[in-house]
Amino acid sequence: MNTLRNKVQLIGNLGNDPEIINLESGKTLAKFAIATNESYTNNNGEKITETQWHNVVAWGKTAEIIEKYITKGKEIAIEGKLTSRSYDDKEGNKRYITEVVCNELLMLGSK
Repeated sequence: MNTLRNKVQLIGNLGNDPEIINLESGKTLAKFAIATNESYTNNNGEKITETQWHNVVAWGKTAEIIEKYITKGKEIAIEGKLTSRSYDDKEGNKRYITEVVCNELLMLGSK
């Protein structure tokens, strides 16, 4: 059960083309957001769809695959772990972000 302690699986669509960063160390980083949708019927019988956005980062070979094949609107399945970090924005304010670090990727939908 130890492998289930921090595991995330999501299926969604990319909101934008991935941002690809080639670091000086030679590593490749891909950053993107995917949208997941959940639908339900409210008390008035209306169908409601809620969208959640998830920030995702991928490293190395996974990032290289994303750079070659994944674009805005594509449906993908990802598996990874949640991470949280903080950074200082341009105005010097401390910001916090939670991301999914993707270690597996599956391309869904039509070509």
